[in-house]
Amino acid sequence: MLSFDNMWCSTEDMPILRKCKTDRCEHRFRRRISKSLIPQALLHALPDSQVRQRRRRSGTWPCAFDFAWRTRSLNAPSPIQQFGPCGRIMKNSAMVMQIQDPASQRLTWYKPPLSVLVIKKLHDSSVLVPFVQLVHWLVHEKSMVVFVESAVLEDTLLKEYGDFTSVRDRLMTFRAGTDDLTDKIDFIICLGGDGTLLHASSLFQQSVPPVMAFHLGSLGFLTPFEFNNFQEQVENVLEGHAALTLRSRLQCVVLRKIPEDGKEKKKPTTILVLNEVVVDRGPSPYLSNIDLFLDGKHITSVQGDGLIVSTPTGSTAYAVAAGASMIHPSVPAIMVTPICPHSLSFRPIVVPAGVELKIALSPDARNAMWVSFDGRNRQELRHGDSMYVTTSVYPVPSICAQDQISDWFDSLAECLHWNVRKKQKQIDELSDLTHYSNETLEEIDNHDERPADT
Repeated sequence: MLSFDNMWCSTEDMPILRKCKTDRCEHRFRRRISKSLIPQALLHALPDSQVRQRRRRSGTWPCAFDFAWRTRSLNAPSPIQQFGPCGRIMKNSAMVMQIQDPASQRLTWYKPPLSVLVIKKLHDSSVLVPFVQLVHWLVHEKSMVVFVESAVLEDTLLKEYGDFTSVRDRLMTFRAGTDDLTDKIDFIICLGGDGTLLHASSLFQQSVPPVMAFHLGSLGFLTPFEFNNFQEQVENVLEGHAALTLRSRLQCVVLRKIPEDGKEKKKPTTILVLNEVVVDRGPSPYLSNIDLFLDGKHITSVQGDGLIVSTPTGSTAYAVAAGASMIHPSVPAIMVTPICPHSLSFRPIVVPAGVELKIALSPDARNAMWVSFDGRNRQELRHGDSMYVTTSVYPVPSICAQDQISDWFDSLAECLHWNVRKKQKQIDELSDLTHYSNETLEEIDNHDERPADT
């Protein structure tokens, strides 16, 4: 139901067009095919039957964990391809592509949305009243199908609210990690803080419905809406009067070493993260020693406490605390930030969104490395294991309260107190000049009374 038409617009002679279409929403992406850097022996972990089933569902060519489809983009108008009288860009499938101007990213419904997923912050009594009000309004006033997590209904405090009993039996429930919500949800409403939005993102490992996040948590950097007049704000979204910020996610594939004892090898694990993937030394007292590759080329070895690979959205989280810059979420990039590096010259870097990073233990590393994804799913990686990270083609369409620029800078000022300080007092230039002139005349008069030099 959400239209992203022309979100990815290619230059001329771009032959590959992938069109993912369901009965409710349509996403169009233009991509190029490139050779994945994952060892070919590990690309066939998926049985042929699952590959064929996946092809039937998505309507695309089968690919290994979506690494064969690599996206390169520029958040700018398509560059001129002619340089002077003779020079021009060589025409091939790897030509630079263009992403739509963020200011023109507006929400469009193909038909009125019918189902909504309400994500509530668990174990927080302050969110119960807004949750009951919102669910009651969506069911009775808007006649919508409302999905909630099963854990929400298990909260004993909800029994104290009489209004909730009238809608409890009309709610659809699911369990995270067990039930598939693909093609069932038209849009999402989050009640809580930034962690609630991260949880909503983790529920959808492919296409994500538009997310409307209300600030009912502690920080609220990613939650621009206030709950005071939620009816009016939700009505605007249902009518399609909203701007979108497409928050890119990172696709992380963990590959385990093939065992030498002939045992069954573990299947690769694919996880999408909205903020960052963190690699650290875990409980070991030794420095981490991690090799970093970019598109197959060894870039550097990280010696220190670890490494942060983050999205622009995650640049204002762990990365900025480690000394990185803050990047607007509409900028297509990947940030690489060392954690307490053992070198004063190791500074954070920003690389294009289309590259593929490989992270693995150095052969002479003394200890294993630990990796976590948006602060969850923490696991250990040993010698021979590796992790591949690139930008996912499934962003999180975050609904803006105002627009892409205003929301972000308001969050910087209110949540991070960016450049917030006491202002200097204004100087009255006329009175200052008069005061300065009087002091000068007095100094001249006093100068005449000074004794002469001897």
